[in-house]
Amino acid sequence: MWDERYSTDEFVYGTTANEFLVSTIDRLPKGRVLCVAEGEGRNAVYLAQAGCEVVAVDASRVGLDKAARLARQRGVHIETVVADLADFAIQPHSWDAVVSIFCHLEPQLRKALHRRVVAGLRPGGVLVLEAYRPEQIRYATGGPAAADMMPSLAELRDELEELEFEHAVEIVRKVSEGKYHTGKGAVVQVLAVKR
Repeated sequence: MWDERYSTDEFVYGTTANEFLVSTIDRLPKGRVLCVAEGEGRNAVYLAQAGCEVVAVDASRVGLDKAARLARQRGVHIETVVADLADFAIQPHSWDAVVSIFCHLEPQLRKALHRRVVAGLRPGGVLVLEAYRPEQIRYATGGPAAADMMPSLAELRDELEELEFEHAVEIVRKVSEGKYHTGKGAVVQVLAVKR
């Protein structure tokens, strides 16, 4: 599905970084940053422009080829890794930050990924996450068709309980990120730190 979605010259989620990620840039360490479900690379390229060493992971080679092209166009380098997040190994204590923007997974896979993310962060490492939450179903302006693939803040607090939440909200905001994320959206936003 994702290769097919990205098989166009258009960047279907745009080339501008996610608004919440941009608002957190001063809180992110300028070290090694892992971007999960990174797609066409808009957030990874933004982070590289901000001085981070970025690894972008996605299941779609087509999306990541576009990400690498965007990085070249903007004069930065990102490393891309084609991998299924169910199988992607996150080495313990190896990341200064992990960025998860609109990464929607089946609940069991999401919980397993979040365990690996927590273990993979170094002390002082930061997780930045924005996702649609179950209430997004009624807006139908982006995200999956299954509500259980969209986490609530309560679920994220449980799945990421080893992190200290510095920002954690459920809000409705206007999302304008390409043709597949456009309009009012019910989102959850988290910035959490590993102590």
